[in-house]
Amino acid sequence: MGKCPDCGAWDSLEETSIDKDLTSDPQKGLVAAWSELSEGGAPAGGIGVGLAAAVAKPLADIGADTAPMARLASGIGELDRVLGGGLVQGSAVLIGGEPGIGKSTLMLQAAQAWSATGVRVLYVSSEESAQQVAMRAERLGGAALRADRETPTIGEPKDSVRRTELPRRTELPLFILADTNLARIVEQARKVVPAVMVIDSVQMIYKSDLPAGPGSITQLRRCCAELVYLAKASGIAVVLVGHVTKDGQLAGPRLLEHLVDAVLYFEGDRYHSHRIVRAIKNRFGTTLELGLFEMTGQGLAEVPEGGGMAALAGNSEARPGSVVCPVLTGTRCLLVELQALTATGFLGAAKRKSSGLDSNRLAMLIAVLEQHGGLRLADRDVFASSVGGIRVVEPASDLALLLAIAGAHYRRALAPATAAVGEVGLGGEVRSVPQLEQRLREASRLGYKHIIVPRGSGNAALAGRLGIEVTEVGSVEKAIAELG
Repeated sequence: MGKCPDCGAWDSLEETSIDKDLTSDPQKGLVAAWSELSEGGAPAGGIGVGLAAAVAKPLADIGADTAPMARLASGIGELDRVLGGGLVQGSAVLIGGEPGIGKSTLMLQAAQAWSATGVRVLYVSSEESAQQVAMRAERLGGAALRADRETPTIGEPKDSVRRTELPRRTELPLFILADTNLARIVEQARKVVPAVMVIDSVQMIYKSDLPAGPGSITQLRRCCAELVYLAKASGIAVVLVGHVTKDGQLAGPRLLEHLVDAVLYFEGDRYHSHRIVRAIKNRFGTTLELGLFEMTGQGLAEVPEGGGMAALAGNSEARPGSVVCPVLTGTRCLLVELQALTATGFLGAAKRKSSGLDSNRLAMLIAVLEQHGGLRLADRDVFASSVGGIRVVEPASDLALLLAIAGAHYRRALAPATAAVGEVGLGGEVRSVPQLEQRLREASRLGYKHIIVPRGSGNAALAGRLGIEVTEVGSVEKAIAELG
């Protein structure tokens, strides 16, 4: 049309394309749908928090009128431990890790565990098809997507194998969606009304009204913000799986970490079986907890004993350069084996390498050994590591690492079934550590008979009841003298 019908001007009309997503708010639709459903009763495993309009209230009234936020425990103890007891309704959790480490396996197992407890779960796969997710669930032994198969007889074609639908196939409320469009994902969430929604992964989710491609900063910021808004408005616990960069950081320069309530890292060497889940941010719990898993042919298996198993494997014989230390991570105590090795180096160019330990702490302990222990390490290469893939940063492990270095240098070892714990100061003194009673109990439970502790700890009576011998040392020289 060349002439405007309103003002009569010629060639003044401009073509404009209208996108439906620009005028629609899928989150409002979800909230409205839930409000209608909640009038007749919430569905099994459903939600229902945070739908009222925001009104400023006194803090005392909020504490008195508001019910405590419920947690959705999956039954996977190691994961629930890191989350603080389970997923909080209406929270947004981000889990990241290297490619191939097992993030999708962990999330699918967690989704099956939640659904087994009656919680309705929507698993959104943006990188795999629904059939691929079903195949992986079948391989993991998931009851939610499994059907009985009758083995064909000899000569019977494989296509004639009969599939029997089990009642539990429909009883477990686990829904699979393979999509990458945020509007369609929210629409399916409106229909399913889950209590937990898993997005694997958030880097592939996009909004059609944004010109940027999936995985870009613009798409990540917008999609993650709307998913967090969805969690707060509807009460759905949203779990986002994120990629990591070459430096091991979550992709999106700390962007996603600021938006969510909890950030979990899934760590470990893909060429080894052990995996570690740790929290670096958690608004509903501590960040000191640690979850330990082992990758098996049937998925991830919990390792409740933690690093104690690796430490128990070698406590029957004395080995120079190897010392076991009871390390606290949150509420649990792990017995971790610390190993050290010294080799001939060059004066002025000696190597100091560590794996799973703080390199700065290692350099400090080497200096303390040279100054107060009488060791000459300036022309020796020193290598130190923690066994089992557990990163040890607690100062209470100083004494064990120091004894491991000294034992490797002198070719001397502690007696079998012996552990050591204590913080070492720059003056060569051995300082006390917190919660020594818990460390003694765990060492005794795992079969250790002797433990070296700082002087003045005052746990002789407890050690007698536990049947464990305690040796108190106050300086580095006294500790090195315990080496056989």
